[in-house]
Amino acid sequence: MALSWNEIKDRALKFSNEWIDETKERAEKDTFWNDFFNVFGISRRRVATFEEPVKKLGNKQGFIDLFWKGTLLVEHKSKGKDLDKAFEQATDYFPGLKEHELPKYILVSDFENIKLYDLDERTEHEFHIKDFYKNVKLFGFIAGYQKRTFKEEDPVNIKAAELMGKLHDRLKEFGYAGHPLEVYLVRLLFILFADDTGIFEKDIFKEFIGQKTNEDGSDLGALIAQFFQVLNTPKEKRLKNLDEHLNAFPYINGKLFKEALPIAAFNSTMRSVLLEACGLDWGKISPAIFGSLFQSVMNPEERRNLGAHYTSEKNIFKLIKPLFLDELRAEFAKIKSSKPKLKEFHKKLSELKFLDPACGSGNFLIITYRELRQLEIEILRELYKGGELVLNISDIIWIDVDQFYGIEYDEFAARIAEVAMWLIDHQMNMKISEEFGQYFVRLPLKKAAKIVNENSLQLDWQELIPKTELSYIFGNPPFLGGKFQSKEQKEDMQLVASSIKSFGILDYVSAWYIKAAEYITDTSIVAAFVSTNSISQGEQVAVLWNEMFNHYKIKIHFAHRTFNWSNEAKGNAAVHVVIVGFGNFDIKRKLLFEYESINEEPHEIIVNNINPYLVSGNDVVVLSRTKTISDIPKISFGNQPNDGGGFLLTKEEYLELIESEPDAKKYIRKYVGSREFINKLDRYCLWLKDISPSELRKLPNVMKRVDIVKKHRLKSDRPATVELATTPTLFGFISHSDSEYIIIPSVSSERRKYIPMGFMPSNVITSNLCLIVPNATIYHFGVLTSIMHMSWVKYTCGRLKSDYRYSNKIVYNNFPWPKLLSKKNKESIVKKAQKVLDIREEFPDSSLADLYDPLTMPPKLVKAHQELDKAVDLCYRPQAFTTENARIEFLFDLYNEYTMPLLKEEMKTKKKKV
Repeated sequence: MALSWNEIKDRALKFSNEWIDETKERAEKDTFWNDFFNVFGISRRRVATFEEPVKKLGNKQGFIDLFWKGTLLVEHKSKGKDLDKAFEQATDYFPGLKEHELPKYILVSDFENIKLYDLDERTEHEFHIKDFYKNVKLFGFIAGYQKRTFKEEDPVNIKAAELMGKLHDRLKEFGYAGHPLEVYLVRLLFILFADDTGIFEKDIFKEFIGQKTNEDGSDLGALIAQFFQVLNTPKEKRLKNLDEHLNAFPYINGKLFKEALPIAAFNSTMRSVLLEACGLDWGKISPAIFGSLFQSVMNPEERRNLGAHYTSEKNIFKLIKPLFLDELRAEFAKIKSSKPKLKEFHKKLSELKFLDPACGSGNFLIITYRELRQLEIEILRELYKGGELVLNISDIIWIDVDQFYGIEYDEFAARIAEVAMWLIDHQMNMKISEEFGQYFVRLPLKKAAKIVNENSLQLDWQELIPKTELSYIFGNPPFLGGKFQSKEQKEDMQLVASSIKSFGILDYVSAWYIKAAEYITDTSIVAAFVSTNSISQGEQVAVLWNEMFNHYKIKIHFAHRTFNWSNEAKGNAAVHVVIVGFGNFDIKRKLLFEYESINEEPHEIIVNNINPYLVSGNDVVVLSRTKTISDIPKISFGNQPNDGGGFLLTKEEYLELIESEPDAKKYIRKYVGSREFINKLDRYCLWLKDISPSELRKLPNVMKRVDIVKKHRLKSDRPATVELATTPTLFGFISHSDSEYIIIPSVSSERRKYIPMGFMPSNVITSNLCLIVPNATIYHFGVLTSIMHMSWVKYTCGRLKSDYRYSNKIVYNNFPWPKLLSKKNKESIVKKAQKVLDIREEFPDSSLADLYDPLTMPPKLVKAHQELDKAVDLCYRPQAFTTENARIEFLFDLYNEYTMPLLKEEMKTKKKKV
C-alpha cells in the first residue's frame, strides 16, 4: 500500500532535519539515498542499484552513482561541488544505455543541495535540503503519484501503440491469434499502466521481466501465464511457497484475469520489445486517446496511420458540454456556497447513468467519467475546505464506473473500453489522493463499466439498462451511405427502419437515431450523436425526420452545424459531421452552434426551435417533389449518352475525325458537363438525332463509333439499357430542346459564394452531370444565381463530400419563389442579372472557376452580384435581409405557406383512394 502524501511529507521533514546536521557530511552516499527512497515507502534495493557500470563515449568505462533503469539517474558529489557539471556527467552515460533504460529524470546532489531535471518536460528544480519537504511532490513518480498532462499528439501514445503492434504481430506469427490474442494484449495494457501509476509498486512488473526471465525469452510466456493467475488470486489463497516477487503483486479481480488463456511463446526480440514498453511512461498515456490507438494495432492497414484513429477530446466536448456538462457546471457554481445543496448535488451525480450504444474503445465514456470525477473533487473541496478530517476517503467518493454502459460490435474494442474505464478511474483516484493527502486505490476491482459485445441494432437496449434508470445517451455511431452498406448492415437497417418509406436511402447512423428515439419515448432522457451531415441535408431529411417528429415526437435540443471532425494527426482524413441532441420533450432554451467555416470554432446562438436542417425555424421538412411549388419553368437533367465512349470526343479526337471525314462536322456538337462548363474546357459529342441511314453509311469512322455504342449497351445487365441498343445512334436519355436554356452544374465547390450558372445556346448539348432549365428568362437566371437561392441550396441540398450537389426534386422544385412580384421589382432583377452576365463577358480568357473563386473574383462582379442579391431580397419583402439566418428562416416559413395547401390536397386524394 502506497503512503499518503501527509505521511510522505512527515518523512521528508524528518529526512531534512537529520541530513542537515553537519555530522552527516562524512556519511556514505549509500545511506543518504537509502533514506531518501524510504521517505516514499520504497526500498531502494528493489528498484535501483549503486555504481552501475556503463560504457561512455569513446568506450570509456564509467559508473553511475545510483541508477533506476528507465526512471532515474543520480549523480552525487561532495559538498560544494558544481551541480551543473554533475548533470553534464550524468548525460555522458546515455550512449551506453539501452533505449528502455534511458531515465526520465536526472537527480544531482551534494548532500546539501538537490537539483531535479525532468527530461520529458524539460524543467529543472533546485532547493536546499532543508526545503525538501516543501518540494517533495516533485518526486511523486517514486511513490507512484504524479501530476499528468495528456497531449493528444504525445509521442508516448504513438510509441506505446507501435510497440504493442510489434508484440501483436510476433504473437500472431507464432500462431497466437483471435480471441486469446485480444485478451492477452488488453491484459498487458492494464499491467503496463498499473506498473507506472501506483496500482502496483512502481516498476515491479518491469523488474519481474528483467530479473526473473531468461534473456532469450524462452520462459517468458510461462511466467506471464503464472503471473496472470496470481493477479486473479486473493493473497490469502495463494500458494505458501509462491515466489516473493510474484506474491508482491496485488489481487486485481474484476474478471480481467479470470479466463484461462493458452501459454504464449516469446523470443529474445519479443522480450526486448516488452521491456521497451515497460520503459515508457504509461502514466502519461490518456486512456481516451490510447484506447483507439491500441485498437488500431490489430489492423496493420490502420497502423500505418497511427494517430488518425481516435476522437479528439476537443470534439467530444462539443457533444457532452451542451448535453449535460455545461448544465451540471452551472448548477454547481450556483449552489457551491450551500453545503446541504452540495450534498444533494453530489448524490445526484452519483445516480446519473450514461449509455454509448456504439462505444468503440470508450472515448466518450472515459472523458465523461473523468469530467464527473473532476466535478466530484471540486464538490468535496468545497465541502471539506474548513479542514474537517476525512477518516476514510472511500466513504466520500460516490461516483463509480458502474454508472456507465456501452454496446460495441467489436469484441476487442469492447474489452479495451472496459479496461480503459478502470485506468481512468485509477488516474482520478490518484488525483483525489493528492487532493486529500490520503492514498486511495480501488483494489480488488469490484465494479466495472458494463460494456457488452453485441450488435447494437439487434439488441434491446433495455436488456442492458432499463430506460427508467438511464440519464443520457451519446456517442459516435458508424456512418455509411446506403450504397456502401454491407449485406449485414442492410439487414440491420431493415430490422430497425423497415416501417419507414424509402428507408433504403438512409445513412447507417440513422438507425441509432431511430433506436434511441424509440428507447427514450416517455422519458426525460436526452440523446446526442455525432453523425454524417447527410442526415440534415438533401433527401434523407424528410425520410428520417418525418419519422422522428411524427412517430416519436422528438424535439431537437441543440445542434452543431457542419464542421470538420478530425485531429491533427498526419494523413488524417477529415469527415464533415453534425452533432444533434434531442429528447422526447421540448425545452425553451435551445442551442445552435454555427461555423463560419468548417475548420473554425463555432459560435453559440440561443434559439426558440431547431429544425432538421439545423436552422432556427419551425419543424418543417422539404419533401422530394416531381413538380414545382411555384409557377416556373420545369427543370431536367442533361442528356445521358450511355455510349461506352462511342459518342464523346476530346478536342484532338474531334479534329482528327473532321479531318478524315469532313462531312461529319455537321453532326458534331459542343458537349458540356459541370467540369467543362465551370473550367471552360472543350469537349464534343456526336449528335446523330437527325442523320439519315445513307448519310451515316458515308461516314465509316462515325459508323465504328455507333457500333461501340451498340456493343456497350448489349453487354449491360439492365434490360432497359439492352433495349437502347436498338437505337444506337441516339443518346440513352435525351432532354435537349432546340432553344436557349439555363445550365446548372450538379456539383459545385462549397468555397464559391454562388453556384456558377449561365445560358447555353441551343446548339450545345449538356451532359447528365448538369441540370437544364429550358424556356427560362433572365429573371429566372437572376433569382437562381442570387444569394437568396444559394441560402436555400446550402441548407437543403445534398453534398458530395462538402461540395453542393444540386437536386431537381429537393432544391429546385421546392424553392419558394417571390409570392407577389411587382413589375418594377421584376425589371430590377432582369437589369441586375444582365449586368452580371455582361461583366462576365468582359473577361473572355477567364473561366467561371476563375471568376467565382473567392480569391480571384473581380470586384466589379462581386458588386454586380451584391446589387442583384438586394434586388431579389426586395422581391420577398420591403427591406433587404441582413443575415443568412434571417433569409433561411423566411424561406422555410414561405415554403410552409406554399406547401400546406398541397399537403391537404394530397391527404384528400389518399382518402378518396382508400
